[in-house]
Amino acid sequence: MMPHESRQAMIVPSLRYRDAAAAIAFLCEVFGFTRRLVIPGPEGTIRHAQLTLGGGMIMLGSAQNRDFGPHVKTPAEVGANTQSAYVIVPEIDDHYRHAVAAGAEIVMDIEDMDYGGRLYSALDPEGNLWHFGSYDPWAESG
Repeated sequence: MMPHESRQAMIVPSLRYRDAAAAIAFLCEVFGFTRRLVIPGPEGTIRHAQLTLGGGMIMLGSAQNRDFGPHVKTPAEVGANTQSAYVIVPEIDDHYRHAVAAGAEIVMDIEDMDYGGRLYSALDPEGNLWHFGSYDPWAESG
């Protein structure tokens, strides 16, 4: 038995932003996240932040706080995304309309998926790719 096998694992994505304060504002106002914890850093940076949406959480901080050295890059530094997040949103059509009205850059319009649910994809102001959908891969099928 693995040491934590009896507990359900939780995955909390962590991102870095050149302007983390602006990213926090965007993620909360446009995508519906809520500030749980924001720790300022020097010179207007964000040392650490935790944002929640439903039962999920992301962590983020300023790219200048390079605790992880060369192991973390922003999409602008790489020229593309190497990962993206899928966020389950029960009221997906309302979420989509709000994101569009708030000026989010939609890269895939909302559509029904052949595996169930509806999905759309958008970029945040620093180029991170976000997928929002009503499909819950944890739900029982059938």
